[in-house]
Amino acid sequence: MQQLIQRLIRYAKIDTRSDETSNTIPTTQSQVDFAMMLVQELTDIGLSDVAYNKDNGFVTATLPSNMEQEVDTIGFIAHMDTADFNSKNIKPRVIESYDGKDIVLNEKENIVMSPDMFPNLSDYIDHTLIVTDGLTLLGADDKAGISEIIEAMIYLSEHPEIPHGKVRIAFGPDEEIGQGADNFDAQGFGAKFAYTVDGSRLGELEYECFNAASAVVTLTGVSVHPGTAKDKMINTSKLAFEFDQQLPQDEVPEKTEGYEGFYLLHDMENTIGHGKMIYIIRDHDRVKFEARKQHLLDIAHKMNESYGQEVVSVTLSDSYYNMAEIIKQDMTPVNVAKEAMKNCGIEPVIQPIRGGTDGSKISYMGIPTPNIFTGGENFHGQYEFVSGQNMLKAKETIVEIIKVVATQNT
Repeated sequence: MQQLIQRLIRYAKIDTRSDETSNTIPTTQSQVDFAMMLVQELTDIGLSDVAYNKDNGFVTATLPSNMEQEVDTIGFIAHMDTADFNSKNIKPRVIESYDGKDIVLNEKENIVMSPDMFPNLSDYIDHTLIVTDGLTLLGADDKAGISEIIEAMIYLSEHPEIPHGKVRIAFGPDEEIGQGADNFDAQGFGAKFAYTVDGSRLGELEYECFNAASAVVTLTGVSVHPGTAKDKMINTSKLAFEFDQQLPQDEVPEKTEGYEGFYLLHDMENTIGHGKMIYIIRDHDRVKFEARKQHLLDIAHKMNESYGQEVVSVTLSDSYYNMAEIIKQDMTPVNVAKEAMKNCGIEPVIQPIRGGTDGSKISYMGIPTPNIFTGGENFHGQYEFVSGQNMLKAKETIVEIIKVVATQNT
């Protein structure tokens, strides 16, 4: 466990935040630098086929099979970038044997992580926790996943008596901005199925995610002097209010859970004559997803008819689809993970992801890729933390998945 923690801390201190405004691959040079470091470390631990693909930003490597018979090749994937929260000068801190009380992250700034605000802390009494100083995120999403995969590869390399097939690993860029897997070389990766190690709580096993799209709503008004505006002015801020009010007001992130979809008004900018609204659209059900997109188009059509001119236009762009449509065709990777977790004394927690993962895109590229836990919580912010014990459980789960596949193939 201490080796896992120290690896995570070392990686967490490196700023690898992605940048959605950049057109490079990866979107930040810091991710390239981190990738080069990982290439060297994977080479040093004796993995084969270690490579950095400058065209897609992925680091890949192979743990060769040690079995005579043919065994299915499987893969493990994690991402190198961190989310859009302060990631400069990250100072991880280890709390031994957490006592269940308030955690003072930053005394000077009076930043406290309290069980009153985060009841999930009660699940971690006596755990070793890695936390932030309250000024940055931690980056366990997904450097915990990277650490767990690497430590699993080290363990198997040091225990050649454990039979295993060929294992492929990949560490990719720009997952947090939804671009990383777009250029993933699925054919070159060559796995029958894979897992993203990018989940949260102990036991999480996810193979359902949202269908996702974005909508850019362009508003065109008429700007005239307010003193002579009667029957002439069309204010795009008013158009924005009118448009949004025609959406179901309870179908928003703050009022939905589980399989319930939503519309999120993510951004808006308006002058009197010109405006733009950006929505994200989410639903697990493909039919409902398509209906949500159509609803936006219908609102625009209705408003344009009402005003007698085009005041609203909607441009839709699909982002990713529910990977369950692929994985349900062959539940082997899910069943293998369930068996492995139970062998490790972990009760699988199967639930839909209210978001997406690289696995959603990779599944549609031909490699079914569910998601498993890392042991971290409160991702994407200053209250992020990870349990050393649960990181160890994640590493053990990776090893056990590999063992289960080897057993099933004999």
